[in-house]
Amino acid sequence: MAEPTLQHLTVNGQASRSGEPRRLAYWDWPCAQNGSHHVVVCVHGLSRQGRDFDTLARALSERARVIAVDVAGRGHSDWLADPMGYQIPTYAADLAALLMQLRAQDPQAVIDWVGTSMGGLIGMVVAAQPPLAPRRLVLNDVGPSIQWEALQRIATYLGLDPSFDSEQAAMDYLAAISASFGPHTEAQWRALSLPLLRERDRRWHLHYDPAIAMPLKALTGMADQAQARQIASDGEASLWGMYDSITAPTLLLRGAQSDLLSEATASEMGARGPKARCVVFQGVGHAPTLVADDQLAAVRDFLWAD
Repeated sequence: MAEPTLQHLTVNGQASRSGEPRRLAYWDWPCAQNGSHHVVVCVHGLSRQGRDFDTLARALSERARVIAVDVAGRGHSDWLADPMGYQIPTYAADLAALLMQLRAQDPQAVIDWVGTSMGGLIGMVVAAQPPLAPRRLVLNDVGPSIQWEALQRIATYLGLDPSFDSEQAAMDYLAAISASFGPHTEAQWRALSLPLLRERDRRWHLHYDPAIAMPLKALTGMADQAQARQIASDGEASLWGMYDSITAPTLLLRGAQSDLLSEATASEMGARGPKARCVVFQGVGHAPTLVADDQLAAVRDFLWAD
């Protein structure tokens, strides 16, 4: 089976750390079916990167070209000069530029979106804009309302910039902070972990700019927690407005033990806006990795439905 190629798109707006034109990286999986105009754009979670979608891409590339993005500051994308730019508006602008390039490459393209956690939030922003809106939208364990406790949990490890004396030690660390992903085989954990690691000076480091944590830590670390919660609430209200304007058929995936997407929020998402159909995976928290057969089938069947 074909492997992806690493591509880059020069994007405007937020400047790169180097001062050079900033590049957005993405992994381009070719479609095995000649003449297909189906494109699936996959966007990862907060501290992850595009190779998270390798298993899903292999399953979907039978009928579609798959584009798996490294969001700014992650993977092979450039780091931002201003850390406070690591927020949804920057990411949405970058992905809008990528979508416009994909449509220019193939005016007949039918584009779907799969977004995990942060990638789902970006997807909601994009899907609320008719010129950019995907045909179908998959939101993986995320919604307009995000549990405050989950944000605090993520803030405890995001951006710590640990280093390790061995590849195995790094993978053990990643497994520890990713326990909520649910059970995986050793081979699956290795495949999910290795793309997150970079060897430098005989030490193993994580792939992302530690400064991606600054906007989140600025919020969760506010002395006035009531004010912080109000800021978060105002952001949720804006996201609900965007969600309500989405017209694309929407699939919502939820880990039954998720601490980020509550059962109440998932239920509300099924009753308003695009009225997302929800599929729940037992034994999984935040977030399903789209590696298990039942998770793959849920996404594939939704995207391939007539």
